[in-house]
Amino acid sequence: MKSLSKPMATLLALLPLLAFAIDTPYEETIRAWQKKRIESLKSEDGWLNLAGLFWLKEGINTLGSSDKNSIVFPANHSKASLGKLVLKNGTVTFEAAPDAGVSVAGQSVTKQAVFPATKPVVLEHQSLRWFVIKRGDKYAVRLRDLESPEVKSFAGIPTFPVQENWRVKAKFIPTTGEKIAIIDVTGRVSQEESPGRLVFTVDGKEQILIPTGDKEHLFVVFADETTRHETYGGGRFLDLDGPNADGYVDLDFNKAYNPPCAFTPYATCPTPPKENRLTVAIRAGEQYKGDH
Repeated sequence: MKSLSKPMATLLALLPLLAFAIDTPYEETIRAWQKKRIESLKSEDGWLNLAGLFWLKEGINTLGSSDKNSIVFPANHSKASLGKLVLKNGTVTFEAAPDAGVSVAGQSVTKQAVFPATKPVVLEHQSLRWFVIKRGDKYAVRLRDLESPEVKSFAGIPTFPVQENWRVKAKFIPTTGEKIAIIDVTGRVSQEESPGRLVFTVDGKEQILIPTGDKEHLFVVFADETTRHETYGGGRFLDLDGPNADGYVDLDFNKAYNPPCAFTPYATCPTPPKENRLTVAIRAGEQYKGDH
């Protein structure tokens, strides 16, 4: 039998490795999802550039880089005095200091109603962006820095290997009038509407998750046996489409992702309710090494 040429023999030896390196169509969809996830985190509206969360008091709240302000912004990206936010009976108005250089959508402002509003009113100054959020009966300023070093140094998110067997079918059992208590990292409790339950099996063990949202778009905050050891201690999130015509939900744990609090101390994330603490290890989706 004629022996193979050296180049052909080398190619044949590499074929198993090449086959291993090529993603399946399903794996390609997960890689694309992971790439979009990173882009979202690093975007102007992402979580990596958060630079502060400041709770407002009723009345006048001054802001700027001077430590004489009630809200102190980064000194290298802010004038000493930018003005004040006035909270009065649930409404917030910004009044600029003289020559503060504050704008909204590129237009200079001297006085601007910022809350409530149909969409967030974002105030701008140099590389800083800030707006008002409401959590329960409290109001806060969320600050972004578009030149945040956190964005530049971000090295990505470790993940478990993509395995299609972590894409499971969950039976959707609708419920009426059910609510689930969700506690956020500040300790605030909210009663969230739940349209039903998700029942599925992992390693022969029946598991149940209670989502919030509606029958078209479901949201789950969950913990499992990897939580605090291999994955983020505050649990992970899943965004899901509603049930199909047969009453099943595509539960893809390869898309389980870390909450904003895994990336910044300036977020107010929900934590897993006791009903959503799974008794199995979900080694799929995003991991947490304590360094992002």
